[in-house]
Amino acid sequence: MAAASYDASPVLIVGAGPTGLAAAMSLARAHIPVRLIDKALQPDPHSRAIGIQARTLELFEQHRVVEPFLELGHRARAANLYSNGQRLARLDFDPLQTRYPYLLFLDQSVTERLLTEQLATLGVTVERGVELTEFVQGSAGLSASLLRADGRSETMHPSYLIAADGAHSAIRHRLGMSFAGKTFEQTFLLADLQAETGWPDDEFHIFASGEGLAALFPMGGERYRLIADHSPQPDSAEADAAPADPDVAPGTEASAAPASGASSSFASAVSPPPPSLGECCAIAERRIHHPVKFTELGWSAHFHLNSRMVEQLRVERVFLAGDAAHVHSPAGAQGMNTGIQEAFNLGWKLARVLKGAAPDRLLDSYHLERHPIEREVLRQTSFVTQLAEADHGPLKLLRERVMPALAALGPLRDAARLTVSELSIQYRRSPLTLERILDGGPRAGERAPDALVHVVDGPLGRAPGIGCIFDLHDPAFFSLFLMVAPSGAEDAPLDTSAGRIAAANAADLDRMGAAVERLLRGAVRIWRVTDVAGEGAPPLSESYGRTRPAFYLVRPDGYVSVRGRPAFDLNALLRHCEAWFAG
Repeated sequence: MAAASYDASPVLIVGAGPTGLAAAMSLARAHIPVRLIDKALQPDPHSRAIGIQARTLELFEQHRVVEPFLELGHRARAANLYSNGQRLARLDFDPLQTRYPYLLFLDQSVTERLLTEQLATLGVTVERGVELTEFVQGSAGLSASLLRADGRSETMHPSYLIAADGAHSAIRHRLGMSFAGKTFEQTFLLADLQAETGWPDDEFHIFASGEGLAALFPMGGERYRLIADHSPQPDSAEADAAPADPDVAPGTEASAAPASGASSSFASAVSPPPPSLGECCAIAERRIHHPVKFTELGWSAHFHLNSRMVEQLRVERVFLAGDAAHVHSPAGAQGMNTGIQEAFNLGWKLARVLKGAAPDRLLDSYHLERHPIEREVLRQTSFVTQLAEADHGPLKLLRERVMPALAALGPLRDAARLTVSELSIQYRRSPLTLERILDGGPRAGERAPDALVHVVDGPLGRAPGIGCIFDLHDPAFFSLFLMVAPSGAEDAPLDTSAGRIAAANAADLDRMGAAVERLLRGAVRIWRVTDVAGEGAPPLSESYGRTRPAFYLVRPDGYVSVRGRPAFDLNALLRHCEAWFAG
């Protein structure tokens, strides 16, 4: 339970995987009371999802929690794709304009531990061994029945319910929601191994061959994650383990995943015994075409792969997120990251509505913004999986003949980097977005990038000095960045043209800051910043264009909601904020 300054029924979050933990963290930072429950008595010790993308790391930085992830994770700066032993393409992440130009590999169990520890500093503890057995919602609100492992029961009345209870979501079933999609025919193998490869340990490798698909991801310390597909024999144990109910087909959780649904990016196990070290060695010998030696098997499982999603992310006071809403191939390491970013998208909106500071329709934007992204992730991961597995026909031709030519084109490589890293995620078509044309910089709806700035003035008695946009932005608040010209024109005598312009600009900025602060009382922090030379982040003009003065209103989840010029766009900004963010 969170200790909060806001007096209301808590938000109930079911499932203490990465999605549920991120949702609780977002709400707790905004001083919204939270209860986070999980049926499992203990966290799952196995790795399951392992890849943390650059955009997720940026959001962790803004939540002031990224450092332990960087300390414990292993960085991979390039991806290699092979077909029958020949490298077709190499994608390096160094050109990404971010502080995190890599894919960070870290056991999901460690990710969950770090988020749990951060939650504890916010006054929230995970209630383990607690199951949601029933819930009812109506005109009077929500009623939820909880059952503890010791047999004690409890009825509570949460303000909202977040279903982060995994691919087998009991909440989704009780709502009668379809989980439309398909199950891949192949059975997949998942294993964590000690290995000697001879490769640099900051690159990962994906192998396609007539024998099937294999992928090898470095985890640091000569430890690797192996993923491979194989078609089970008709009389094998796996053949009898396919899900009986297609509407509740398991998604992407591995065999050790708890039934309570801790979010992950791997699918339900289909049969014991788990893959052996010998089986892993045989796959490497037939498919990798490189001297790889597996020396020790730490954990392994078989699983089926699904590509499924719900049609609605909101049903009155219930919201679905993470694997409860969508499951798909682990290609591209998108699943866990998608769930975490959904949680951050939803958390600040719930906080605004619960505080009576925004209309209920703000919550509808969760589905409007996130559902298209989920659909695109399913489409991309399914296509990449089929492309890598193809052993004949047009897809094999595309992989072996067309892809190398496409990979040589700079713009396509750039697009691939941005897609994999999730830096390209945007909400430009969202109703929460108001765009005005400026000279460069992120458009409304896009991520607010980091930049080095000189702080001219700021909230909380902030003295002038050098800082970064990510350091200034607090995900419990909106940030209004008022960007002014460097010192010079504002020091000119007022009887000169430059001095009069500078005085007029300053007056416009003052009016804007005062008006937004009145409208979003207690929910916005206003920063007046300008360009400065230095290291640690890109220059302000590089990240946010050269228009001065200009303003950017950044949402709590780090995306630009409105941008424009103070002299021309103040009224439009105020109308937009009043419509969506003010009570």
